[in-house]
Amino acid sequence: MKARKDLDTLDWIEAMDRLTSAELLEALQGWTQSGWLRHLDAAMARFAATLVPDAPPIALLCSALVAHMESRGHSCLLVDELHARPHELLGWTAEPRQAWDALKPRLPAALDDWLAALRGCALVQLAPCGLAGPGAHLPSAEGSTAPLVLCGTRLYLRRYWAYEQRVATQVRERGALREAVDTAAVKAWLEKLFAPAEGQKPAKGPDWQKVACAVALRGRLSVITGGPGTGKTYTVARLLALLLATSPAPERLRIALAAPTGKAAARLKQSIESSLQALAERLGDGLDLAALTARMGAARTLHGLLGGRHDTRRFQHDAAHPLDVDVLIVDEASMVHLEMMASLLDALPQSARVVLLGDKDQLASVEAGAVLGDLCGEAQKGQYGEDACAYVADTCGEEIPGAFRHVNGPALAQQTVMLRESRRFGGPIGKLAQAVNEGNVAGAQRVLRDERSPEAAWLEAASPAAVVRIALEGRPGAPGCSAHYLHALHRRPEGGDEAAHAAWAVEVLTAFERFRVLCAVREGDWGVQGFNEAIEAGLVRAGLLKKTGEWYEGRPVMVTRNQAALGVFNGDIGIALRPAGGGSLRLYFLEGPQLRSVLASRLADVETAFALTVHKSQGSEFEHTLLALPDQASAQVLTRELAYTGITRARAAFTLVSPQPGVLAAAIERKTKRASGLREALQG
Repeated sequence: MKARKDLDTLDWIEAMDRLTSAELLEALQGWTQSGWLRHLDAAMARFAATLVPDAPPIALLCSALVAHMESRGHSCLLVDELHARPHELLGWTAEPRQAWDALKPRLPAALDDWLAALRGCALVQLAPCGLAGPGAHLPSAEGSTAPLVLCGTRLYLRRYWAYEQRVATQVRERGALREAVDTAAVKAWLEKLFAPAEGQKPAKGPDWQKVACAVALRGRLSVITGGPGTGKTYTVARLLALLLATSPAPERLRIALAAPTGKAAARLKQSIESSLQALAERLGDGLDLAALTARMGAARTLHGLLGGRHDTRRFQHDAAHPLDVDVLIVDEASMVHLEMMASLLDALPQSARVVLLGDKDQLASVEAGAVLGDLCGEAQKGQYGEDACAYVADTCGEEIPGAFRHVNGPALAQQTVMLRESRRFGGPIGKLAQAVNEGNVAGAQRVLRDERSPEAAWLEAASPAAVVRIALEGRPGAPGCSAHYLHALHRRPEGGDEAAHAAWAVEVLTAFERFRVLCAVREGDWGVQGFNEAIEAGLVRAGLLKKTGEWYEGRPVMVTRNQAALGVFNGDIGIALRPAGGGSLRLYFLEGPQLRSVLASRLADVETAFALTVHKSQGSEFEHTLLALPDQASAQVLTRELAYTGITRARAAFTLVSPQPGVLAAAIERKTKRASGLREALQG
């Protein structure tokens, strides 16, 4: 009896020491003022407390942290990991770690108690894990005050749960649909489309480009992934030709091209048109590919394709107002965030095919979600079932090796193809990218330190001044630097001849695209802002730029907000130039061979672009790419995916600049893991 009484007393003392909701909100406010959380995160907890005044502190804490994790790209908060490894999950060290450790003893000790508090709170609605079947009770965006959804140990903001379910449902339904295929006709056309050039050796193993075309032809949704130089758009050009050749009404085939940014969209269009033109020369009059090219129209940003507006999250096209397309090609799909993918798939008519292109190993989207990684994260395994292997054999004459077969391969794997041979990256840059992607620190360092290969170089223990010096002067063995486009700028044609002026503007823009500084962070001496200011100042001192104010001739800028009325979109890069007849500065953009311009004074949402973040560089390639990695203070942003993406922006030369050798090793060893339930939902 005494033991029971002592236990009750201990429980009572422990309960008295438990954190109150008011104390929790006060702690969150302090964390916000210290910069560990956003003001929006703490505001989410305060909003939750007004909705449910008796909400337990755990529920308020998790409501703040689920908002915080969404801002870092996660679709949900992993409550079990927050309980077991809070510092690792939040990326907190030093002061914030101490603050958490001081708070933790006043929270329930067991994970089960955390989950019980969430399940019993009116802020939280419970949901089944995986993809809910027909008739299951799913959280509704309307008619409920619960802002959070709990699925197992994953806690979501309501709308992100809805986005994830919509994507999973669309992918599973579209992935299960099959088109009737005339295998003999398809095989004959594939032989023509992929006939090796004279003197070209046949590929070892399966021709994965040919396999990708055959797989995409029979499905309403397919994914083609592969690294730089593996020929993703080359393959899609042949897929479009195959669709044209096998369609019962080719003259009515409606094709749309899209990408997350204007730059990526322009490159997609240009690459496909170039491939189709070369193919037309080979095929002769067998297919009217010129008519196909003309009918495709301009490639568009996803925002523009869906009819986005700046004053609302809603789009003109949705499930009730679908897109008018038969085939949609989406490039740089790794950049497509969860909300955008949900909106895109909703807006596709059921009869349309969608082909997602991208490199699964690149950085995920800036906003929440890692959709392409969830869709094809294990594409290297193949996992093709008996039916898929038989279909590939019938249409391509290709044998899928046993290593890529699986008796019960996932449904989506049957519509996913990974292109495995890079035709561009065979030298040091390719070896470096492969070593980084494999997590091979020693191999990556060996490539960068090999003085016999100037294509890839490493300035270790360097200062930001080394980056500026290369930007102004270049480096031996690497073509291109920021000064080169200004030499072209100074060759401005005399007089007001429009054609000569246009040719000059194209020359300036093309020269600028040869070189770029890429950064992991935005602020500080090692960030975009610091390098933009330093490079600009250096070019002014060298007499190559004349800066007279915010706008000056030769200023390169990146658009940071969609302005559809002006025809410019987030990610577009242009240069300020005087028009042929003189007058006010205009911002000139190059989309493939097409030149267009907008009055500079009409663009408020731009930033100077001598340097870009690695995220913003996705969809672009530069002859010479310089990647500037900051010191260990920015360790959380340094990841394997960031290093790989920066390296693979380089076509001919790559330069790494870092303050100490350990920064590269830390980046390679830190692989990004984004919290998501999409993969589980796809598997049912």
